[in-house]
Amino acid sequence: MNEWTDKEPIYMQLRKIVLRGIMTGSLVEGEAVPSVRQVSSEEHINPITVSKAYQTLVDEGLLETRRGLGMFVLGGARERALARERENFLAQEW
Repeated sequence: MNEWTDKEPIYMQLRKIVLRGIMTGSLVEGEAVPSVRQVSSEEHINPITVSKAYQTLVDEGLLETRRGLGMFVLGGARERALARERENFLAQEW
């Protein structure tokens, strides 16, 4: 179970957790991510919050919805995520 902070919205914290999983390879391309209901239950957060986090990753082209099956990591998601994070680092931190 994660410790949620008040520094940023929970959906953004959850987005970062899933993004980290994609970048480290613990969530593999083509693999289903845990369902909204499962994450909501395990983390004791609102299902709408989980849906919002997942939707941001869909909008970024990292996850896809397969109707009736759930959310899945898209092919090439790891490379896209790493490239985007590298660009953000160079733009903001460098």
